[in-house]
Amino acid sequence: MDILYLLVPMSVFAMLGILGVFAWALRAGQFDEIDVVGEQILAASDAMPGAALDPDQGPAEQATEESAGTARHRHRSPS
Repeated sequence: MDILYLLVPMSVFAMLGILGVFAWALRAGQFDEIDVVGEQILAASDAMPGAALDPDQGPAEQATEESAGTARHRHRSPS
């Protein structure tokens, strides 16, 4: 029962800390225009059908061939 004297204040301080971080995020604009990022991704994929979104990513045809090859190997039965 004595542990409650420690746990209750700790949980109150933790809750106040979480609420403080949430209030800071609201004031900093972290939750403004959440759907814009998703729309940018969709617009980028519609603009250039064969283009890679990541500069390090290879051409789309190569990725399709690789995935088809792994699917073919995955369905082989062990000999």
